[in-house]
Amino acid sequence: MNLPWIYQASKQKKLMVGVSGGLDSMALLHLLHDARFKNVVVCHLDHGLRGKESAGDAQFVKRVGKQLGYEVIAAKMNLREKMKQSGISLETAGREARHEFFSACGKQHRCKVLLLAHHADDQAETILWNLLRGSLGCRGMSEVTEMKMGGREIFVVRPLLEIRKSDLKSWMLERKLSWREDATNAVNDVVRNRLRNEAIPLLDEIAKRDITPNLLRAAEIDSEWRELLDWSICAAAAIDPQGRLHTGALKELPAVLSRAVIADYLKRKQIENLDWRLLERCLELLDVEKAASVNLPGGRRLRRKAGRIFVEES
Repeated sequence: MNLPWIYQASKQKKLMVGVSGGLDSMALLHLLHDARFKNVVVCHLDHGLRGKESAGDAQFVKRVGKQLGYEVIAAKMNLREKMKQSGISLETAGREARHEFFSACGKQHRCKVLLLAHHADDQAETILWNLLRGSLGCRGMSEVTEMKMGGREIFVVRPLLEIRKSDLKSWMLERKLSWREDATNAVNDVVRNRLRNEAIPLLDEIAKRDITPNLLRAAEIDSEWRELLDWSICAAAAIDPQGRLHTGALKELPAVLSRAVIADYLKRKQIENLDWRLLERCLELLDVEKAASVNLPGGRRLRRKAGRIFVEES
């Protein structure tokens, strides 16, 4: 398998790897071992959703991790209680729980690098979901991302992003390696499962082909265009010395570039969940006849004042 990151990374550097016990994460764990990585911390979180099956996953991960000579950290969280207390969805609660767990593991082991086993099929699902919810462009996950988890900066690495799940399964079967099946993956009660089990197979049928390579190719092309866009944003020079957007400079640009400059500015201000409609409202700030502020996610505002546009707290 073509795994540049695994082959090129230092074998002595301490790494955390998230391991659920499923096919993908077990394949990543064995690939790391085969590549002679020595300083690996196996991190397993039991979400407390499947009773004895979840406990079995934890025992399996502990056993295999120790057989490979790695330290294993396993923890359990009552995800349904977290949902009840916070009033958030199952997916959001799970993500927050994992972030808290990985942050604690990183603090305990003074480690800032976390490996996750997302593969090419996961990437296709992400691209499709981002398109469906109106995200900007045809975007997927990055191989290396710096994320804030539980107040700590963690470098998330996804070495398997270019590998199909079927290839991982063949690799595991050839070596007679085992993994645990999560029955909830077949239950269409969350977005990811519906995309995986219903939407993508239906699109394959409609297109009469495997659409995953096409989704991946579209994201790759989009990434190349983003490099050109980043250069254009820099050349636009629409930020004043105080770090505010200059309305005069923005008005001189084509609307598509003004929109891109605003999107880049908001991202740098840690504004998340940007979509096309929000950016259109932000672009209207260039018109002095229209409202002078736009509400942003997270309780902040983008305001126009004296020829400048800037983010302010509500």
